[in-house]
Amino acid sequence: MALQDVCKWQTPDTPGLSPHLSPAGAWAVPRGCDPQTFLQTQGPRLAHGTTTLAFRFRHGVIAAADTRSSCGNYVACPASRKVIPVHQHLLGTTSGTSADCVTWYRVLQRELRLRALREGQLPSVASAAKLLSTMMSRYRGLDLCVATALCGWDRSGPALFYVYSDGTRLQGDIFSVGSGSPYAYGVLDRGYRYDMTTQEAYALARCAVAHATHRDAYSGGSVDLFHVRESGWEYVSRNDAWVLYSELQKLPEPEKQEEEASQAHPEPVTPTELMKVENSAGLVPGDSGLPADTETL
Repeated sequence: MALQDVCKWQTPDTPGLSPHLSPAGAWAVPRGCDPQTFLQTQGPRLAHGTTTLAFRFRHGVIAAADTRSSCGNYVACPASRKVIPVHQHLLGTTSGTSADCVTWYRVLQRELRLRALREGQLPSVASAAKLLSTMMSRYRGLDLCVATALCGWDRSGPALFYVYSDGTRLQGDIFSVGSGSPYAYGVLDRGYRYDMTTQEAYALARCAVAHATHRDAYSGGSVDLFHVRESGWEYVSRNDAWVLYSELQKLPEPEKQEEEASQAHPEPVTPTELMKVENSAGLVPGDSGLPADTETL
């Protein structure tokens, strides 16, 4: 009020919304234009890039992501948070437009809280995924870009769902979303096992994101790691992606370890394999190829 008195400025009497604003649920586009066609032809073209992953295993669900938020060739934020908690037993990875992801996760938090108050218990992870996909599917074709992996623990145990803004909803054990997902899938497909220990799962998630940040120009920064347990989600760590990749390069490769182990402990040759070798060398079975006087000593 003091600033208004000094400037002698009076608030105009406008009990309703400004006539220059579009009504609720409408899009501010020129008259006579279809919103979907107008946004596709005249809307901004923003390049997205990120690496997020999640996988389900015996001890819960692991969620990991890089921290670089990019807009085309510009790094908008090197330390953003791409794993958003929904409630104590549910969180999700975010990929796409940052503003869309944050907005829709706020909407999801509100709706799940209201359902918990009405029903007396939190909805399952499958119900949350179905609710989110249904709400976003109404905006299909309007340049809404949200790709998320919902990670949670409900009455049925650990659960993992992939939800896209066009209404797609998938259930699975491994999901990776973003421009660095092909590189992350290469590491996950090789090292994933459902019966992994907790430390093995942590190492696999860090390794996958670190390799993706090394190959994908739009991913980088640090590696955030979350673990959803029966008691709730836990923020495990944040590690520098380049330091992780450098440490991984110093470790011996598993193939070399297997070769060294096989050379140290060679497998016994079976009689069938020995006969094949003799036949390929042109020897008669039982004939060693040595003179007769040297065969028997």
